[in-house]
Amino acid sequence: MDERTQEIRDAEKLESADANRDPITGTPGAHPVGTGVGAAAGGVAAGLATATLAGAVTGSVVGPVGTAVGAAVGAIVGGLAGQAVAESVNPTREDVYWRSNYIDRPYIDRTKNYEDYGPAYGLAVNRYDATVDRRFEDVENDLSREWTTSRGTSTLDWNDARPAARDAWERLREPGQSPRLPENLS
Repeated sequence: MDERTQEIRDAEKLESADANRDPITGTPGAHPVGTGVGAAAGGVAAGLATATLAGAVTGSVVGPVGTAVGAAVGAIVGGLAGQAVAESVNPTREDVYWRSNYIDRPYIDRTKNYEDYGPAYGLAVNRYDATVDRRFEDVENDLSREWTTSRGTSTLDWNDARPAARDAWERLREPGQSPRLPENLS
């Protein structure tokens, strides 16, 4: 079996084995970090807003209660919002796509393998949600700085990794190339 066939088979195994499953429900597409960050941010923001409102309206006695109630409600709403943001791009699906398609890209040095290019694709995919409305040129300096710490075992310098990162970024921006989970899986 040639290397390309083996990479495709490995990618198919990865896709079926790792669908970012929720640890409680087993539902694909779970992003506990995004949910947790959203819950914490929402809890703090709503707690402070509710405390301010409750304190202003009813006095200092209800202020601490307003803070607690607001934090609980805010954590729930923030958690749901955080999960929605984290799920908008499925990094596992993108890894499977690039693992199967990288070799045909015009910038690939055929003496390198996916382990060299994969971190560049992953860097762009992982940063895309936070900057979804920005062009690659707008975030390129940040990605370049992050490359030195996120490249893992890749032998590529940023100039060689840059086209792969741009390619992944542009794929996420392309209409009809949505990396999102199908409705029946989310």
